[in-house]
Amino acid sequence: MSRPVALITGARRGIGRAIGVALAKAGHDIAFTDIAEDEAASEALKLFEAAGATARFFRHDVAAVASHADLVANVRKLCGRLDVFVSNAGIGAPVRGDMLEITPQSFDVVMDVNLRGAAFLSQEVAKTMLADRPERPAIVFITSASTELVSIDRAQYCVSKLGLSMWAKALAVRLAPEGIPVFEVRPGVIRTDMTAKVAAKYDARIAEGLIPAGRWGEGEDVAAVVAALTGGQFAYATGTVINADGGLLIPRL
Repeated sequence: MSRPVALITGARRGIGRAIGVALAKAGHDIAFTDIAEDEAASEALKLFEAAGATARFFRHDVAAVASHADLVANVRKLCGRLDVFVSNAGIGAPVRGDMLEITPQSFDVVMDVNLRGAAFLSQEVAKTMLADRPERPAIVFITSASTELVSIDRAQYCVSKLGLSMWAKALAVRLAPEGIPVFEVRPGVIRTDMTAKVAAKYDARIAEGLIPAGRWGEGEDVAAVVAALTGGQFAYATGTVINADGGLLIPRL
């Protein structure tokens, strides 16, 4: 029997790449996307193969909703099947600053990737899963602790992730009778290229006690949660939200 195939968006680096390695080690072949086909994409491909997977890279812009059907069709054609979908691709605020100065263009760019693109790609995947009926399907959305924690210097990012969280819940309810579980994973402060520009700020805040675990999160911390959720053991827990944040979202006095 062929190995199950996981489609992961935004997986040429960061959290997505860590998820690809974890799922490859867990027995999945990997189809992964990103907006750029570069050295980082080639390195990710090698990492997934070294972890035991047959891997394929698909250059794709998740914001290009009209291209979603072709992407899913190509994954099924070239990889033979589609069992797991991890919606990971996302962007931060193009410019951090006073939310009263956010432009409609800046707002729309973030929404097009983080919310609109992710939602409609998951819709296309869900339709395919309903047609194919994989044995152990799963859909996982990578959102953010910013679904709950306000950052007024990147409010559009927070809104996009909160909107995606509600989409995940709604999709979980829609697909529950069909046996397709949907999960949401909320990373906290994770060491990635996206957070590199504000690393000094978070180093100081972590030292002050921001995160109960007392350290940065790593991509592997998020990936371990995704690997567990996609193994089939948690299917009845559909709709569950997992905070991969070192305790960041625990209310404290």
